[in-house]
Amino acid sequence: MSLHAKLLERAAANRPIRIGLIGAGKFGSMYLSQIPRTPGVHLVGIADLSPEAARVNLARVGWEAQRLEAKSLDDAAKNGTTFISDDWQALVRHPSVDVVVECTGSPMHAVDHILEAFANKKHVVNVTVEADAFCGALLGSRAKAAGVVYSLAFGDQPALICDLVDWARTCGFPVVAAGRGHKWLPHFSESTPETVWHHYGLTPEQAERGGLNPKMFNSFLDGSKPSIESTAVSNATGLGVPSNGLLYPPASVEDIPYVTRPISEGGVLERKGMVEVISSLEKDGRVIPYDIRMGVWVTVEAETDYIKNCFEEYKAHTDPSGRYFTLYKRWHLIGLEVGMSVASVALRGEATGVATGWNADVVATAKRDLKVGEMLDGEGGYTVWGKLLPAATSKRMGGLPLGMAHSVKVIRPVAKGQSLCWDDVQMDPNTAAFKIRREMESAYSF
Repeated sequence: MSLHAKLLERAAANRPIRIGLIGAGKFGSMYLSQIPRTPGVHLVGIADLSPEAARVNLARVGWEAQRLEAKSLDDAAKNGTTFISDDWQALVRHPSVDVVVECTGSPMHAVDHILEAFANKKHVVNVTVEADAFCGALLGSRAKAAGVVYSLAFGDQPALICDLVDWARTCGFPVVAAGRGHKWLPHFSESTPETVWHHYGLTPEQAERGGLNPKMFNSFLDGSKPSIESTAVSNATGLGVPSNGLLYPPASVEDIPYVTRPISEGGVLERKGMVEVISSLEKDGRVIPYDIRMGVWVTVEAETDYIKNCFEEYKAHTDPSGRYFTLYKRWHLIGLEVGMSVASVALRGEATGVATGWNADVVATAKRDLKVGEMLDGEGGYTVWGKLLPAATSKRMGGLPLGMAHSVKVIRPVAKGQSLCWDDVQMDPNTAAFKIRREMESAYSF
Protein backbone atom coordinates (compact mmCIF):
# COMPACT_ATOMS: atom_id res chain seq x y z
CA MET A 1 0.00 0.00 0.00
CA SER A 2 1.27 3.50 -0.83
CA LEU A 3 2.24 5.88 1.96
CA HIS A 4 -0.56 8.24 0.97
CA ALA A 5 -3.12 5.42 1.22
CA LYS A 6 -1.78 4.53 4.66
CA LEU A 7 -2.06 8.19 5.72
CA LEU A 8 -5.67 8.26 4.55
CA GLU A 9 -6.36 5.16 6.64
CA ARG A 10 -4.84 6.81 9.69
CA ALA A 11 -6.93 9.91 9.08
CA ALA A 12 -10.14 7.88 8.71
CA ALA A 13 -9.40 6.04 11.94
CA ASN A 14 -8.63 9.33 13.75
CA ARG A 15 -5.23 7.92 14.59
CA PRO A 16 -2.76 10.39 13.04
CA ILE A 17 1.01 10.27 13.19
CA ARG A 18 1.85 12.61 16.06
CA ILE A 19 4.80 14.87 15.40
CA GLY A 20 7.07 17.05 17.51
CA LEU A 21 9.15 19.62 15.62
CA ILE A 22 12.31 21.13 17.11
CA GLY A 23 13.31 24.29 15.26
CA ALA A 24 10.89 26.35 13.17
CA GLY A 25 13.35 28.20 10.94
CA LYS A 26 13.44 28.13 7.13
CA PHE A 27 13.55 24.35 6.69
CA GLY A 28 11.06 23.77 9.48
CA SER A 29 8.74 26.41 8.05
CA MET A 30 8.73 24.70 4.67
CA TYR A 31 7.62 21.48 6.33
CA LEU A 32 5.05 23.35 8.40
CA SER A 33 3.52 24.75 5.20
CA GLN A 34 2.68 21.20 4.06
CA ILE A 35 1.31 19.75 7.31
CA PRO A 36 -2.22 21.22 6.98
CA ARG A 37 -2.37 19.71 3.48
CA THR A 38 -1.30 16.22 4.54
CA PRO A 39 -3.86 13.70 5.82
CA GLY A 40 -3.17 11.51 8.82
CA VAL A 41 -0.66 13.73 10.64
CA HIS A 42 -0.94 15.93 13.71
CA LEU A 43 1.73 18.39 14.76
CA VAL A 44 1.42 18.18 18.53
CA GLY A 45 4.08 20.69 19.37
CA ILE A 46 6.90 22.96 18.26
CA ALA A 47 9.95 23.71 20.37
CA ASP A 48 11.92 26.77 19.33
CA LEU A 49 14.30 29.13 21.13
CA SER A 50 11.92 31.91 20.11
CA PRO A 51 8.27 30.80 20.29
CA GLU A 52 7.23 34.19 18.98
CA ALA A 53 9.44 33.82 15.90
CA ALA A 54 7.90 30.39 15.37
CA ARG A 55 4.43 31.97 15.44
CA VAL A 56 5.55 34.56 12.89
CA ASN A 57 6.81 31.81 10.60
CA LEU A 58 3.58 29.84 10.99
CA ALA A 59 1.60 32.91 9.97
CA ARG A 60 3.95 33.41 7.02
CA VAL A 61 3.28 29.90 5.70
CA GLY A 62 -0.48 30.22 6.13
CA TRP A 63 -1.39 28.54 9.40
CA GLU A 64 -4.74 29.61 10.87
CA ALA A 65 -4.61 31.10 14.36
CA GLN A 66 -7.11 28.62 15.79
CA ARG A 67 -4.71 25.76 15.11
CA LEU A 68 -2.36 27.31 17.68
CA GLU A 69 -4.76 27.78 20.58
CA ALA A 70 -3.41 24.88 22.68
CA LYS A 71 -2.42 25.88 26.22
CA SER A 72 -0.24 22.83 26.81
CA LEU A 73 0.98 19.67 25.11
CA ASP A 74 -1.79 17.73 26.83
CA ASP A 75 -4.32 20.20 25.43
CA ALA A 76 -2.81 19.92 21.94
CA ALA A 77 -2.89 16.12 22.04
CA LYS A 78 -6.54 16.13 23.11
CA ASN A 79 -7.86 18.78 20.74
CA GLY A 80 -5.79 18.25 17.61
CA THR A 81 -4.13 21.65 17.93
CA THR A 82 -0.45 22.62 18.27
CA PHE A 83 1.43 23.89 21.32
CA ILE A 84 4.47 26.15 20.91
CA SER A 85 7.14 26.61 23.58
CA ASP A 86 10.89 26.79 24.10
CA ASP A 87 10.97 23.53 26.09
CA TRP A 88 12.31 20.86 23.75
CA GLN A 89 12.71 18.33 26.56
CA ALA A 90 9.04 18.47 27.45
CA LEU A 91 8.15 17.98 23.78
CA VAL A 92 10.49 15.03 23.28
CA ARG A 93 9.36 13.34 26.48
CA HIS A 94 5.63 13.78 25.97
CA PRO A 95 3.82 10.45 25.43
CA SER A 96 1.65 11.86 22.64
CA VAL A 97 4.63 12.36 20.28
CA ASP A 98 5.52 9.52 17.89
CA VAL A 99 8.12 11.17 15.64
CA VAL A 100 10.57 13.95 16.45
CA VAL A 101 11.70 16.08 13.51
CA GLU A 102 15.04 17.68 14.45
CA CYS A 103 15.27 20.87 12.44
CA THR A 104 17.51 23.23 14.41
CA GLY A 105 20.55 23.23 12.14
CA SER A 106 22.70 23.28 15.29
CA PRO A 107 24.67 20.00 15.22
CA MET A 108 25.90 19.98 18.83
CA HIS A 109 22.39 20.60 20.16
CA ALA A 110 20.88 18.21 17.64
CA VAL A 111 22.80 15.31 19.16
CA ASP A 112 21.27 16.12 22.56
CA HIS A 113 17.78 16.25 21.05
CA ILE A 114 18.21 13.01 19.10
CA LEU A 115 19.63 10.99 21.99
CA GLU A 116 16.85 12.19 24.29
CA ALA A 117 14.30 11.18 21.68
CA PHE A 118 15.78 7.69 21.53
CA ALA A 119 15.70 7.48 25.34
CA ASN A 120 11.97 8.23 25.15
CA LYS A 121 11.31 5.69 22.37
CA LYS A 122 10.64 8.27 19.67
CA HIS A 123 11.50 7.88 16.01
CA VAL A 124 13.69 10.69 14.66
CA VAL A 125 13.82 12.40 11.28
CA ASN A 126 17.06 14.37 11.38
CA VAL A 127 17.22 17.43 9.17
CA THR A 128 20.44 18.61 10.84
CA VAL A 129 22.68 16.54 8.59
CA GLU A 130 25.77 18.24 10.06
CA ALA A 131 25.27 16.08 13.15
CA ASP A 132 24.82 12.95 11.07
CA ALA A 133 28.08 13.72 9.28
CA PHE A 134 30.19 13.46 12.43
CA CYS A 135 28.40 10.69 14.34
CA GLY A 136 25.68 9.20 12.12
CA ALA A 137 26.89 5.62 12.48
CA LEU A 138 26.57 5.81 16.27
CA LEU A 139 23.17 7.52 16.05
CA GLY A 140 21.96 4.74 13.78
CA SER A 141 23.13 2.02 16.14
CA ARG A 142 21.71 3.82 19.18
CA ALA A 143 18.32 4.04 17.47
CA LYS A 144 18.36 0.33 16.67
CA ALA A 145 19.24 -0.49 20.28
CA ALA A 146 16.30 1.67 21.43
CA GLY A 147 13.91 -0.05 19.05
CA VAL A 148 13.18 3.11 17.05
CA VAL A 149 13.98 4.43 13.58
CA TYR A 150 16.53 7.15 12.87
CA SER A 151 16.41 8.70 9.41
CA LEU A 152 17.82 11.38 7.17
CA ALA A 153 15.17 13.80 5.90
CA PHE A 154 13.62 13.42 2.46
CA GLY A 155 13.74 16.68 0.52
CA ASP A 156 17.28 17.25 1.66
CA GLN A 157 19.62 15.94 -1.00
CA PRO A 158 21.28 13.07 0.95
CA ALA A 159 18.01 11.17 1.39
CA LEU A 160 17.10 11.75 -2.25
CA ILE A 161 20.50 10.44 -3.36
CA CYS A 162 20.13 7.42 -1.08
CA ASP A 163 16.76 6.78 -2.74
CA LEU A 164 18.35 6.80 -6.20
CA VAL A 165 21.14 4.48 -5.04
CA ASP A 166 18.56 2.12 -3.56
CA TRP A 167 16.61 2.19 -6.84
CA ALA A 168 19.73 1.28 -8.78
CA ARG A 169 20.82 -1.55 -6.52
CA THR A 170 17.29 -2.94 -6.20
CA CYS A 171 17.08 -3.07 -10.00
CA GLY A 172 20.39 -4.92 -10.14
CA PHE A 173 22.58 -2.08 -11.40
CA PRO A 174 26.05 -1.52 -9.94
CA VAL A 175 26.38 2.09 -8.80
CA VAL A 176 29.36 3.80 -10.38
CA ALA A 177 28.79 7.18 -8.76
CA ALA A 178 26.09 9.23 -7.07
CA GLY A 179 25.76 12.75 -5.77
CA ARG A 180 24.27 16.17 -6.15
CA GLY A 181 24.86 19.36 -8.07
CA HIS A 182 26.35 22.63 -6.86
CA LYS A 183 27.39 26.06 -8.07
CA TRP A 184 31.12 25.85 -7.53
CA LEU A 185 34.37 27.65 -8.22
CA PRO A 186 37.45 27.00 -6.07
CA HIS A 187 37.56 30.50 -4.54
CA PHE A 188 34.05 30.00 -3.12
CA SER A 189 35.70 28.07 -0.27
CA GLU A 190 36.81 31.46 1.07
CA SER A 191 33.32 33.00 0.96
CA THR A 192 31.84 34.55 4.10
CA PRO A 193 28.32 35.63 5.07
CA GLU A 194 29.18 39.06 3.66
CA THR A 195 29.87 37.75 0.15
CA VAL A 196 27.38 34.91 -0.08
CA TRP A 197 24.43 36.55 -1.86
CA HIS A 198 26.49 37.91 -4.75
CA HIS A 199 28.07 34.51 -5.37
CA TYR A 200 24.84 32.61 -4.76
CA GLY A 201 22.83 34.59 -7.31
CA LEU A 202 20.32 36.29 -5.02
CA THR A 203 19.90 39.93 -4.08
CA PRO A 204 19.95 40.90 -0.39
CA GLU A 205 16.29 41.89 -0.84
CA GLN A 206 15.35 38.42 -2.10
CA ALA A 207 17.23 36.84 0.79
CA GLU A 208 15.46 39.05 3.33
CA ARG A 209 12.05 38.34 1.79
CA GLY A 210 12.61 34.62 2.16
CA GLY A 211 14.00 34.89 5.69
CA LEU A 212 17.22 33.32 4.47
CA ASN A 213 20.16 33.00 6.85
CA PRO A 214 23.40 34.19 5.17
CA LYS A 215 25.61 31.93 7.31
CA MET A 216 23.51 28.89 6.54
CA PHE A 217 23.41 29.61 2.81
CA ASN A 218 27.13 30.33 2.82
CA SER A 219 27.68 26.82 4.18
CA PHE A 220 26.30 25.59 0.85
CA LEU A 221 28.33 27.98 -1.25
CA ASP A 222 31.72 27.46 0.42
CA GLY A 223 31.60 23.70 -0.11
CA SER A 224 30.83 22.77 3.49
CA LYS A 225 27.30 21.55 2.92
CA PRO A 226 28.14 19.56 -0.23
CA SER A 227 30.89 17.83 1.77
CA ILE A 228 28.54 17.24 4.72
CA GLU A 229 25.84 15.80 2.50
CA SER A 230 28.28 13.67 0.52
CA THR A 231 29.55 12.30 3.83
CA ALA A 232 26.03 11.36 4.89
CA VAL A 233 25.46 9.60 1.57
CA SER A 234 28.75 7.71 1.78
CA ASN A 235 28.08 6.56 5.32
CA ALA A 236 24.55 5.48 4.43
CA THR A 237 25.32 3.69 1.15
CA GLY A 238 28.92 2.52 1.51
CA LEU A 239 30.04 4.51 -1.55
CA GLY A 240 33.63 5.73 -1.37
CA VAL A 241 34.86 9.33 -1.32
CA PRO A 242 37.74 11.05 -3.14
CA SER A 243 41.05 10.77 -1.30
CA ASN A 244 41.62 14.54 -1.10
CA GLY A 245 38.22 16.21 -1.26
CA LEU A 246 35.45 16.69 -3.78
CA LEU A 247 36.51 17.43 -7.36
CA TYR A 248 33.38 19.30 -8.54
CA PRO A 249 33.73 18.37 -12.23
CA PRO A 250 31.72 20.79 -14.39
CA ALA A 251 29.03 19.12 -16.47
CA SER A 252 25.59 19.54 -17.91
CA VAL A 253 22.99 16.89 -17.12
CA GLU A 254 23.81 15.24 -20.46
CA ASP A 255 27.51 15.11 -19.63
CA ILE A 256 27.20 13.49 -16.18
CA PRO A 257 27.63 9.93 -17.56
CA TYR A 258 30.76 11.13 -19.37
CA VAL A 259 32.52 12.60 -16.32
CA THR A 260 31.34 10.14 -13.68
CA ARG A 261 33.44 7.31 -15.04
CA PRO A 262 36.79 6.06 -13.75
CA ILE A 263 39.87 8.04 -14.81
CA SER A 264 41.00 5.00 -16.79
CA GLU A 265 37.91 5.38 -18.99
CA GLY A 266 38.03 9.16 -19.46
CA GLY A 267 36.13 10.29 -16.36
CA VAL A 268 37.22 11.80 -13.05
CA LEU A 269 36.65 8.98 -10.55
CA GLU A 270 39.52 7.31 -8.73
CA ARG A 271 37.49 4.10 -8.95
CA LYS A 272 33.94 2.91 -9.42
CA GLY A 273 31.53 3.34 -6.52
CA MET A 274 32.14 6.93 -5.41
CA VAL A 275 30.27 10.04 -4.30
CA GLU A 276 30.91 13.26 -6.18
CA VAL A 277 29.39 16.72 -6.75
CA ILE A 278 28.82 18.18 -10.21
CA SER A 279 29.46 21.89 -10.73
CA SER A 280 27.02 24.06 -12.68
CA LEU A 281 29.85 26.43 -13.67
CA GLU A 282 32.74 25.93 -16.06
CA LYS A 283 36.15 26.57 -14.53
CA ASP A 284 36.19 30.04 -16.10
CA GLY A 285 32.85 30.89 -14.45
CA ARG A 286 30.57 30.39 -17.45
CA VAL A 287 27.14 28.99 -16.61
CA ILE A 288 26.55 25.50 -17.98
CA PRO A 289 23.20 25.09 -19.80
CA TYR A 290 20.81 22.48 -18.41
CA ASP A 291 22.71 22.05 -15.17
CA ILE A 292 22.09 19.82 -12.16
CA ARG A 293 22.77 22.57 -9.59
CA MET A 294 19.64 21.93 -7.51
CA GLY A 295 19.32 18.24 -8.25
CA VAL A 296 20.62 14.75 -7.53
CA TRP A 297 21.84 11.91 -9.73
CA VAL A 298 23.13 8.35 -9.88
CA THR A 299 25.29 6.79 -12.59
CA VAL A 300 24.94 3.05 -13.19
CA GLU A 301 26.70 0.57 -15.44
CA ALA A 302 25.42 -1.97 -17.94
CA GLU A 303 27.41 -5.08 -17.09
CA THR A 304 26.27 -7.09 -20.10
CA ASP A 305 25.82 -6.40 -23.78
CA TYR A 306 22.12 -7.18 -23.41
CA ILE A 307 21.63 -4.40 -20.81
CA LYS A 308 23.77 -2.04 -22.90
CA ASN A 309 21.57 -2.79 -25.90
CA CYS A 310 18.46 -2.07 -23.78
CA PHE A 311 19.87 1.37 -22.98
CA GLU A 312 20.29 1.96 -26.71
CA GLU A 313 16.87 0.60 -27.67
CA TYR A 314 15.04 2.77 -25.15
CA LYS A 315 17.05 5.88 -26.05
CA ALA A 316 18.73 6.21 -22.64
CA HIS A 317 21.40 8.91 -22.76
CA THR A 318 24.74 7.27 -22.00
CA ASP A 319 28.44 7.92 -22.32
CA PRO A 320 30.06 7.11 -25.71
CA SER A 321 30.63 3.48 -24.73
CA GLY A 322 26.92 3.01 -24.14
CA ARG A 323 27.60 1.38 -20.78
CA TYR A 324 27.19 4.25 -18.32
CA PHE A 325 23.75 5.77 -17.76
CA THR A 326 22.69 8.54 -15.36
CA LEU A 327 19.25 8.87 -13.78
CA TYR A 328 18.54 12.19 -12.11
CA LYS A 329 16.10 14.53 -10.41
CA ARG A 330 16.87 18.04 -11.48
CA TRP A 331 15.25 19.66 -8.46
CA HIS A 332 14.79 19.01 -4.77
CA LEU A 333 12.12 20.76 -2.71
CA ILE A 334 13.83 20.77 0.70
CA GLY A 335 11.41 21.00 3.62
CA LEU A 336 8.36 20.61 1.38
CA GLU A 337 9.23 16.90 1.04
CA VAL A 338 9.91 15.95 4.68
CA GLY A 339 6.51 14.31 4.94
CA MET A 340 7.90 11.36 2.97
CA SER A 341 10.36 10.60 5.77
CA VAL A 342 7.81 11.10 8.53
CA ALA A 343 5.38 8.72 6.84
CA SER A 344 8.04 6.14 5.97
CA VAL A 345 9.42 6.09 9.52
CA ALA A 346 6.03 5.97 11.25
CA LEU A 347 4.07 3.74 8.86
CA ARG A 348 6.68 1.39 7.42
CA GLY A 349 9.38 1.53 10.07
CA GLU A 350 11.87 2.38 7.32
CA ALA A 351 14.44 5.16 7.22
CA THR A 352 14.88 7.29 4.12
CA GLY A 353 18.65 7.02 4.51
CA VAL A 354 20.62 6.07 7.62
CA ALA A 355 24.34 5.66 8.29
CA THR A 356 25.43 2.03 8.40
CA GLY A 357 29.15 2.67 8.79
CA TRP A 358 31.86 5.31 9.01
CA ASN A 359 33.38 5.72 5.56
CA ALA A 360 33.65 9.50 5.25
CA ASP A 361 34.18 12.60 7.35
CA VAL A 362 34.10 16.39 6.98
CA VAL A 363 37.14 18.08 8.49
CA ALA A 364 37.21 21.78 9.41
CA THR A 365 39.69 23.60 7.16
CA ALA A 366 40.98 27.14 7.62
CA LYS A 367 39.56 29.83 5.32
CA ARG A 368 42.39 32.16 6.39
CA ASP A 369 45.33 32.08 8.77
CA LEU A 370 43.94 31.43 12.26
CA LYS A 371 45.61 32.82 15.34
CA VAL A 372 45.78 31.47 18.87
CA GLY A 373 42.76 32.66 20.86
CA GLU A 374 40.38 32.99 17.90
CA MET A 375 36.98 31.33 18.13
CA LEU A 376 35.80 29.06 15.32
CA ASP A 377 32.33 29.85 13.99
CA GLY A 378 31.43 26.59 12.23
CA GLU A 379 30.09 25.92 8.75
CA GLY A 380 29.28 28.91 6.61
CA GLY A 381 31.14 31.37 8.83
CA TYR A 382 34.31 33.39 8.60
CA THR A 383 36.91 30.93 9.88
CA VAL A 384 36.51 27.40 8.46
CA TRP A 385 34.96 25.39 5.64
CA GLY A 386 34.41 21.64 5.40
CA LYS A 387 36.62 19.28 3.42
CA LEU A 388 35.39 15.79 2.56
CA LEU A 389 37.94 13.08 3.42
CA PRO A 390 37.91 9.31 3.89
CA ALA A 391 37.18 8.46 7.51
CA ALA A 392 40.47 6.58 7.76
CA THR A 393 42.36 9.70 6.74
CA SER A 394 40.45 11.85 9.21
CA LYS A 395 41.00 9.45 12.07
CA ARG A 396 44.72 9.12 11.30
CA MET A 397 45.23 12.90 11.39
CA GLY A 398 42.89 13.45 14.35
CA GLY A 399 40.70 15.65 12.16
CA LEU A 400 38.34 18.13 13.79
CA PRO A 401 34.79 17.47 12.50
CA LEU A 402 33.28 20.57 10.95
CA GLY A 403 30.05 20.04 12.85
CA MET A 404 31.94 20.42 16.12
CA ALA A 405 33.92 23.51 15.08
CA HIS A 406 31.42 25.86 16.72
CA SER A 407 32.44 28.30 19.46
CA VAL A 408 35.71 26.51 20.18
CA LYS A 409 39.01 28.28 20.79
CA VAL A 410 42.07 27.90 18.58
CA ILE A 411 45.12 27.05 20.73
CA ARG A 412 47.71 26.58 17.95
CA PRO A 413 48.25 28.69 14.81
CA VAL A 414 46.63 27.20 11.72
CA ALA A 415 47.60 28.26 8.21
CA LYS A 416 45.06 29.04 5.53
CA GLY A 417 44.05 25.86 3.71
CA GLN A 418 45.20 23.58 6.52
CA SER A 419 42.73 21.11 7.99
CA LEU A 420 42.39 21.35 11.76
CA CYS A 421 42.86 18.53 14.23
CA TRP A 422 41.76 18.01 17.83
CA ASP A 423 45.09 19.36 19.13
CA ASP A 424 44.50 22.71 17.42
CA VAL A 425 41.47 23.58 19.55
CA GLN A 426 40.13 23.57 23.07
CA MET A 427 37.10 21.31 23.26
CA ASP A 428 34.55 20.76 26.00
CA PRO A 429 34.82 16.99 26.64
CA ASN A 430 31.56 16.90 28.59
CA THR A 431 29.12 17.39 25.71
CA ALA A 432 27.13 14.44 24.41
CA ALA A 433 28.33 15.26 20.89
CA PHE A 434 32.00 15.05 21.88
CA LYS A 435 31.49 11.80 23.77
CA ILE A 436 29.59 10.05 20.98
CA ARG A 437 32.07 11.22 18.34
CA ARG A 438 35.03 9.89 20.34
CA GLU A 439 33.14 6.66 20.95
CA MET A 440 32.65 6.30 17.22
CA GLU A 441 36.35 6.89 16.56
CA SER A 442 37.21 4.16 19.06
CA ALA A 443 34.71 1.75 17.51
CA TYR A 444 36.28 1.88 14.04
CA SER A 445 39.73 0.67 13.10
CA PHE A 446 41.12 1.14 9.59
